[in-house]
Amino acid sequence: MTPTDAVLEPLGEGVGAWLQAPAGHDRPNAGVIVEDDGITVVDTLIVPSQAGPLLTEVEASGLPVRRAVYSSSHIEYVGGSTVFWKAARYGRALTSALLDRPANPATLQALHPALADELAEPATRPVSHVVDTSAWLTTAVCAIPTAGQQRENLVALVPSADVLFAGAMCCFGVTPNAFDGDPLAWAEALGELAELAGTIVPGIGPVGSADDVLALQAYLWACADAEGDVGGIPEGPWDAWPDRHLDAVNVQRAAMLAAGDDGVPPAMLALVGLA
Repeated sequence: MTPTDAVLEPLGEGVGAWLQAPAGHDRPNAGVIVEDDGITVVDTLIVPSQAGPLLTEVEASGLPVRRAVYSSSHIEYVGGSTVFWKAARYGRALTSALLDRPANPATLQALHPALADELAEPATRPVSHVVDTSAWLTTAVCAIPTAGQQRENLVALVPSADVLFAGAMCCFGVTPNAFDGDPLAWAEALGELAELAGTIVPGIGPVGSADDVLALQAYLWACADAEGDVGGIPEGPWDAWPDRHLDAVNVQRAAMLAAGDDGVPPAMLALVGLA
């Protein structure tokens, strides 16, 4: 293990997943695809101190990091982007717009208190290339627009390795946070993503497969079916997931959207000290 308790897990020739332990919202994953012209990373971790060891690891190949794919604008996926300062940055139009806004350090520190010092002055690199339709970034990597975790997300498929880097769209073994997403739309999109590859690398959690996607999908449906009542979530594989305090956020968000309200759930405002 590196000093950040992370390891690059091989998934195929030139393809790997950078996995941090213990998995969680403070310890996201990244994808690595090595080709002749350079390296593509999928997401850039939450803070530069986590991204630095990843850069050191991949630069041992002697190739530069030429591309970074942003699966979401959330800090877990873009917070280490300044480390990859030479890379072109691919993301959705919404991700681009949100990253152009000033960050709110107090909110980020409230959500990630263990990283509060480094999040006191968060910095991210903006999107340089907007991806709104499926596009081959290289001969190996196809960027595919999707949605649900936010109104616009992006995933990266490597068909030759049968690997999908799902980024923010998948959270395996850890409760997701849908505070600005749409649990129903997210669940529907997951049905399509599960069919794209045999190996699926989530933005948070261990490498998985379609079964893990289906568990997340079922949880999101349960949040919507709860109709605003956290007690309405039935027993399921999520009973063993950490961060179950986010159930309230997800259930409230689904109920608010069903009522035509696109606001931030009260449970999320409470988590960041705004309610």
